[in-house]
Amino acid sequence: MLDLRNNGGGILQEAVKIVNLFVNKDQLIVTQKGKNVEKTIAYKTQFAPVSNTVPLVVLVNGGSASASEIVAGSLQDLDRAIVIGQRSYGKGLVQQTFNLPYNSLVKVTVAKYYTPSGRCIQKLDYAHKNAEGVAEKFADSTITMFQTKAGRNVYSGNGVYPDVVVEQAKLSPITISMINKSLFFNYANQYKKEKPTLSSAKAFQISDADYAVFASSLADKDLSYQSRTERLLSDLRLEAEKENKSTEVKADLENLKYKLTSSKKTDLATHKAEIKRVLETQIVSRYFYEKGRIEQSFQYDKELAAAKTLFNNQNQMLAILKGDGNYKVIGKPAKETAPVD
Repeated sequence: MLDLRNNGGGILQEAVKIVNLFVNKDQLIVTQKGKNVEKTIAYKTQFAPVSNTVPLVVLVNGGSASASEIVAGSLQDLDRAIVIGQRSYGKGLVQQTFNLPYNSLVKVTVAKYYTPSGRCIQKLDYAHKNAEGVAEKFADSTITMFQTKAGRNVYSGNGVYPDVVVEQAKLSPITISMINKSLFFNYANQYKKEKPTLSSAKAFQISDADYAVFASSLADKDLSYQSRTERLLSDLRLEAEKENKSTEVKADLENLKYKLTSSKKTDLATHKAEIKRVLETQIVSRYFYEKGRIEQSFQYDKELAAAKTLFNNQNQMLAILKGDGNYKVIGKPAKETAPVD
């Protein structure tokens, strides 16, 4: 399993070497094409693979970009791996640095890269910007269908779309507020001070009693935040004022505001499972640092669970790779996340 989630990429040649671990020698992995013919280069595998038969899964999300997309896209195009997660970022460009005076460099886009099927997964059209000078996504009408080695349909112009889509978890406003106000951070420090040792990271979970202590510690803290519904209600109030209807709907809006304010009092209970996961991450990192935090998170990892399910069902893996079961959705497709520089 290759976990390329939030991997912002690197060097193109290194991506080819990683793919080479799993595919045969002399296999086309990526083609770099630029306006200058000297920048048009085809990259093939150079060595015999470590294994060209071991079952392979690649995890991606909206933070997977550039070289990591070359790995995921080429393994998908060659029907060598199943891609799981959310749509990748969509960076299909190649940059090169040039020396300038005073020990400085300028980085210039010199080419686009194309996966083995012939698709370019570049999402933003920098050649045609809007009136504000901002690059927008390629229009749907420009997206082209290509086929993998086994004849599965894949598409250009919008990142690498996974074969198995897993809904991306989205934190609630109360959790985001507590993160921004360091309430998890401070409690984890206190927890470590009171309990100097922790037996294991992998299976660590806080008890309901520990959560109750955490919740009670928030009694004198600032937990003010605006929920998504409250933001929509505020927008509705503004629209009503613009249309001179605020008087007619004032009572209804005030009633909704009261109900929303009342419902927020139960958010600590409503989002208990989510808050516990974030709190556990903070606590574990105090004892076992980044490695422990990652190991502990595996028990809640939806993409990892989906991969394990596939590994235990070879027939389903083969069906996806043959085009008989690709683009299965676990949950609803997630919105694309922000780019990673």
